[in-house]
Amino acid sequence: MPDVVESRKQQAAAKNHPIKNEPSNTNGDDGALTLTNHTEPMEIDGALEIPSSKTTVLRGHESEVFICAWNPTNDLLASGSGDSTARIWNMNDNSNSANQLVLRHCIQRGGTEVPSNKDVTSLDWNCDGTLLATGSYDGFARIWSTEGRLVSTLGQHKGPIFALKWNKKGNYILSAGVDKTTIIWDASSGHCTQQFAFHSAPALDVDWQSNNSFASCSTDQCIHVCRLGADKPTKTFQGHTNEVNAIKWDPQGTLLASCSDDMTLKIWSMKQDTCVHDLQAHNKEIYTIKWSPTGPGTNNPNAPLILASASFDSTVRLWDVERGVCIHTLTSHQEPVYSVAFSPDGHYLASGSFDKCVHIWNVQTGALVNSYRGSGGIFEVCWNHRGDKVGASASDGSVFVLDLRK
Repeated sequence: MPDVVESRKQQAAAKNHPIKNEPSNTNGDDGALTLTNHTEPMEIDGALEIPSSKTTVLRGHESEVFICAWNPTNDLLASGSGDSTARIWNMNDNSNSANQLVLRHCIQRGGTEVPSNKDVTSLDWNCDGTLLATGSYDGFARIWSTEGRLVSTLGQHKGPIFALKWNKKGNYILSAGVDKTTIIWDASSGHCTQQFAFHSAPALDVDWQSNNSFASCSTDQCIHVCRLGADKPTKTFQGHTNEVNAIKWDPQGTLLASCSDDMTLKIWSMKQDTCVHDLQAHNKEIYTIKWSPTGPGTNNPNAPLILASASFDSTVRLWDVERGVCIHTLTSHQEPVYSVAFSPDGHYLASGSFDKCVHIWNVQTGALVNSYRGSGGIFEVCWNHRGDKVGASASDGSVFVLDLRK
């Protein structure tokens, strides 16, 4: 998937979800609108549909919303869109502040600031929730305050940024670009600390292993593990036979999971060159993967470590990585699944698909617990830090929050 957003847009166009001709009153900066679907909860496959009274639909974006992420310390939800803005929505119960902050991504042209007109495709909060980083197709990464102030602009990539992540310490930001490079940025100065040019094609994803080492993957089918200060990769993993869409280190930073358009999911270890597991079960491209926040080194040390994979074959699979076996196949979606996210306690998994549905699953049993059908194809799902709200973003410009408190 060399152009992830373009492929998403084509999906959206194929599904024909017009966004521009919504009634204009849904597009102001004047707060949240609650959508009313059904007065009575509806049973879906024995799971309870989340009622409209527990759903807040946030309108304001004027194009598809590719990403959303909760602040790690409170209920601020950030979203990034094809309308060249990111937004911060205040979903805290006691909030009196404006419901949405609009972070306009502008570029200098002829001495004046003009909208970049480029998609905001990646965003990440730092660990204490004080700063939000965004990556855009305009080639710039930006750092924002929670009040929506532009703190710094990071310019070094030549072309779109596909991924960016803060390290745990919060002193560095890592980005991956179409220019085949990955960059470590000094967050306080905004300067490029080191640029890594090891890939021979666009870099699609990056993930920190520690505060100064990371992995990157690319359309070149390779995965490199790199360290700040080193002039060549400390490890290169080869084995995928098509572009590698996403990579994630497990909570301890010992195992690296990767997923690819070659329909496989692979597990790698720094201790060996070949993959530890080659998991073949999906029958279409695997778009993304997530580790459960469980096992050694997590807040849930006694629960087993599980990996979730989301595929264009419209299924989600849950894997016991130690044994290398699929423990559950989750089959209620009807279209490609773009996003999965574990609840903070690891008990539940949220999934979002282009069938417009968000499903909540019991990880242990594989049972469908809750469902909600939105108004556009779902690109991203995410849990707040308490694990009682799920945010989602969609192809029709909507962002919504499901309140799972009883």
